[in-house]
Amino acid sequence: MYKKIYISLGLLWGLHHYGQVVLTSPPVPNTEVGDPQSIRLLPGFNFNSVNGTFRAYIGGSSSHNPGTYTPITVDYSATIPNTENYIYTRQYLVPTEVSNGSLQQIQSVQFFDGLGRPKQAVSIKSTPTGKDLVTPIPYDGFGRQVDSWLPVPMSSQSGNIQSGVESSATAYYQSNGINDSSPFSHKNLENSPLDRILSQNNPGSDWQNKPVVFGYDTNTAGEVKKYTTVTSWVDGATSSELSLSGTYDAAQLYKNTVTDEDNSKTIEFKNGRGQTLLVRKAISASENADTYYVYNEFDQLAFVIPPLASASVSISSSALEHLCYQYKYDDRSRLVEKKLPGKGWEQMIYNKKDQVILYRDTVLKNGIPNFTADQSWAFTKYDQLGRVTYTGISRDVTPRQSIQSYIDNQAVNVSYEARGGSFTLNSMTLEYGNVSYPTSIDKILAVSYYDTYPQGAPAVPGTILGQDVLPQTTQSSNVSTKSLPTASYVRNIEDESWTKAYTYYDKKGRAISAHSVNHLGGYTKTESFLKFSGVPEYTLTQHQRVAGGTIINTKETFEYDHQERLVRHWHEVNGGTKELLAENLYNDLGQVQTKNVGNTTGSPLQSVKYAYNIRGWLTKVNDPSNLQNKLFAYELRYSRPDSQFSGSARYNGNISQMSWITQSDAVLRNYSYEYDALNRLKEGRFWDAMNLSRGEYHEQLTYDLNGNIKTLLRRGKQLPGYTAPEVMDDLEYHYENGEQSNKLAYLKEVGTGNALSGYPLSSGSTGSTIGYDLNGNMTTQQDKSISSIQYNYLNLPGKVTQNSKVTDYTYRADGVKVKKIFGTETTDYLDGFQYENGTLKFLPTAEGYFNFETGKYVYNYTDHLGNTRLSYYKNGSGAEIIEESNYYPFGLKHEGYNVMLGNPAYKYKYNGKELQESGMYDYGARFYMPDLGRWGVIDPLSELQFADNPYSYVFGNPIRFNDPTGMFGEDPPTRGYSPGSPIEIGEIVLTGNRTNSSLSFMGIQSLSAYHSSQDRLAAGIRGSKAALATEKFEKNLAFTMGTFLMGGSNLLASAGWATLDVVVDYQDTEDQEAIQAVQLVAVGLQVKHGNVKGLQNLTLEAKGDDALKLLGAVKGSIAGTKAALAEAKSMIGLEASEALPKMGTGKFGSPQRGTGLKGYRLDPAHPNAKPGTGEEYPHVNYWDYSGGKRGKGGISGAIPIKH
Repeated sequence: MYKKIYISLGLLWGLHHYGQVVLTSPPVPNTEVGDPQSIRLLPGFNFNSVNGTFRAYIGGSSSHNPGTYTPITVDYSATIPNTENYIYTRQYLVPTEVSNGSLQQIQSVQFFDGLGRPKQAVSIKSTPTGKDLVTPIPYDGFGRQVDSWLPVPMSSQSGNIQSGVESSATAYYQSNGINDSSPFSHKNLENSPLDRILSQNNPGSDWQNKPVVFGYDTNTAGEVKKYTTVTSWVDGATSSELSLSGTYDAAQLYKNTVTDEDNSKTIEFKNGRGQTLLVRKAISASENADTYYVYNEFDQLAFVIPPLASASVSISSSALEHLCYQYKYDDRSRLVEKKLPGKGWEQMIYNKKDQVILYRDTVLKNGIPNFTADQSWAFTKYDQLGRVTYTGISRDVTPRQSIQSYIDNQAVNVSYEARGGSFTLNSMTLEYGNVSYPTSIDKILAVSYYDTYPQGAPAVPGTILGQDVLPQTTQSSNVSTKSLPTASYVRNIEDESWTKAYTYYDKKGRAISAHSVNHLGGYTKTESFLKFSGVPEYTLTQHQRVAGGTIINTKETFEYDHQERLVRHWHEVNGGTKELLAENLYNDLGQVQTKNVGNTTGSPLQSVKYAYNIRGWLTKVNDPSNLQNKLFAYELRYSRPDSQFSGSARYNGNISQMSWITQSDAVLRNYSYEYDALNRLKEGRFWDAMNLSRGEYHEQLTYDLNGNIKTLLRRGKQLPGYTAPEVMDDLEYHYENGEQSNKLAYLKEVGTGNALSGYPLSSGSTGSTIGYDLNGNMTTQQDKSISSIQYNYLNLPGKVTQNSKVTDYTYRADGVKVKKIFGTETTDYLDGFQYENGTLKFLPTAEGYFNFETGKYVYNYTDHLGNTRLSYYKNGSGAEIIEESNYYPFGLKHEGYNVMLGNPAYKYKYNGKELQESGMYDYGARFYMPDLGRWGVIDPLSELQFADNPYSYVFGNPIRFNDPTGMFGEDPPTRGYSPGSPIEIGEIVLTGNRTNSSLSFMGIQSLSAYHSSQDRLAAGIRGSKAALATEKFEKNLAFTMGTFLMGGSNLLASAGWATLDVVVDYQDTEDQEAIQAVQLVAVGLQVKHGNVKGLQNLTLEAKGDDALKLLGAVKGSIAGTKAALAEAKSMIGLEASEALPKMGTGKFGSPQRGTGLKGYRLDPAHPNAKPGTGEEYPHVNYWDYSGGKRGKGGISGAIPIKH
């Protein structure tokens, strides 16, 4: 039987409520059915295309009866034969209530073979030239998808199935600047029913002999240490004692090995319960970096022992204190206390809904001067739907376990605050009650409102830019702001000034305006006119620093192509000349090929060219060997280094060489890089224009097992008359606790370092002892005359005293920096507008900034890491360079050539971050020291990478990774895609600054900062509250999982289940479970493919059920999980909206609801599941034994989660 199912998306979405459409029988031919939310096709539904057509679509208006079939005239292409099975998807970009092939739309067709397997995917007319983009999906003789092909543009524009696609793909990638004859990945599968992957070759000729190899085995005797615990009950929590009990006997553990393209091995050992016990990274034949995971008698993760600690024969109490992770749980298996290496204990208290309501670290417990007394807690309160209402500080001398016991035994379950109450504190009146614990409050730090706007808010406009605004009530409309966040009030930490932000929506529930009143009394109001599809057509911003001050108006206009790729971005200030920020020209794969920057489309200041290899990795920005009229060009080499320089070929994503040239002196410069077996940078060697390596601008490093830098050799420029470049630094790093710590204790200059040009230690001298507080924050660094650094409760530096000069910082309670005072200079950071002593200096744009002092647009050339390399503006005859910056590998700036004054007010340099007076860079969550290559504060997300030390900068690999927020290293956006996907242009900059936006830092240690946004994705150990605050749930879920899964540093594998058991605070329970299902997707892949070391390679093989394309799985998991949950619930007689009460986790640690008699559970894929049971994929298990045992009236089964 051949089926044609049309799915049309985007038809007049609304906020109405409809009954669900369920189809269980064949429809009448030549009909359609629509629903705004969902259509379920259950057993019994079928349709034969010989009789006519059937169309199902999501969308519609209130005029449609969602349960009625309506005859229509189908817009059907006769070129698609009736002999094919296919699904045709149409997403309209303009409004319509009927099918109309002439309207702007995004169309795709997926063809299936006779077994229902996808065999070809066609994206219709999706290329800039209107060609179809086609992806073949072949199978081997056993029905396995072993080859995954890259998409290829075809001359067809009809969406018809294509023949000869593979040969066309080979021909296409051999030309078009890619010059590669292997546009596919290949998996070598085990010839057994398990179909385990043995190796995988990624796309590209260079990778055909460089596979990722997977091994499956068991341990040998003596190979793995056996740690055990003795657990007792102390102060209402588990207290485990760690001991070493010899080693495991042979064949007691599963042993999975992943060897990457550069022969780096990661070995994971698991026990029979699926718990990761050891992750081993091979350094050499005789040395390993071992991270052990130790579980208590209740199968709870009690200790994580990083490599530096596990290398010792035994774990001493001081090693536990300085190097290990420790965890304690209450009788409900909730994490109540934890300790990170070198940091004091942290405590959490929960309400009866298992929501964290109190949190404190050791510093907050002891009190923070000028902020709070001792025995203080950061608290969070929720409403009845689990949304955060307000946060603050409460002082309570009662021990943690006593408070928890009191809450657990409350006769009345008072766990939420409702609108309608009112009280005033810290000059803020709250429209909430104060009945949930704690009721004794010292400070209010943040307040969030939903559903309606609070009193005193600006009047809700009827329209914004001609768009009807969503009202607060349904009196004048059948839709309202109910369920949406409406306002957010955030207090400054250092004073009682507040920032009040309001969000307004259109009738489709899309945010179209943000109105923020800053702490100085001024405001920033942003209004966007959205197209039907939701992308902005233009945005207006009005800004005022203080009440009554000068008003600044800006306008940004956006133009898109037929697939809604951004093609032009315009900008204007105060009604001035319309400036072209960027014009993007795309190749057939959707990658930016040319970007015209500045001035006008006909005469841009610079026309920037981009080139990529077959993996989609950026290889060139302009051409260093042929600069022409460009101001800057650079080239990145991976697997094909230039033989003129040193540097080995790299196949796992590390960069082998980088060359660059600027018009300033037209000198070609080059860095070659060498890495160790753990992908840490060993050496950055500089080559001059004569291809000579004289040692200039050279950095060479060694590391300990935890990734702490042990030695650093850095050279500067070779001065005239000298035979060698000066040695700036030849440093030894020494750490606390006899080198058994991650805290840097002091440095020693062992060579002839220059204290004036390098780190301020003269030859042969030993530096001063570096001081820390109880949270592991660096408080003194006397070598650099830093006598004091005082931190606020978010572990952000509030006051830095250096050379008797003081820098004072002011932050909002969500971690956003709003003011800096250094001497007589005061800098205000207001929604991206940056002032000095009340004078507006600049406003960042998507391509640089607008200089208000000169009235000119300044454009930045940035490299793949976001480093500002060259700044220029339009002068009378063209583009003029105003500043050039080049950097050592770890971020120190080159001195000695191409020195220009630049703009002293604009200090955003390395990684695009602001350089501070102390010489550190402000990344938002932490300050970075480029002279030492490490942070001064513990990583708030250190539990996502146990094997690395919490002060390490981007895993010791600053050439490949950057750190946008100061919390976690990641591949830059230009690395996180594959051919066929457009370059991530980045979020459109309105008035915000990526270095100072409301999302630039999320206060991890503080619940008030943790809850600064309604939607969030928590990450890390269960209950740790190490969260990534987000503005958009699905978007950031995709971003975060993309970061975790696509990085080449084995982020998930190192933590096993510990990092996957995620805590989510989200008002929709189903979405909580959907997030957990995304984790199960990752675990399913880990189980199926042996480890997640190679997950970045699996993203290219997702062409069917056999390979879940990770980013697609992330987005699809939400809808897919909900659908699977709904189907599972229907099997046991529940409606989709019904939910059974929570019960203990399943044997895989999976979330489940119900009882042993009736319920459902989310589970990962089972590696040994029988095909066809549904359990070979991430799935929902269901059971109902109320009618009898299994097989005797009881029912059970599994619904696979479709992605």
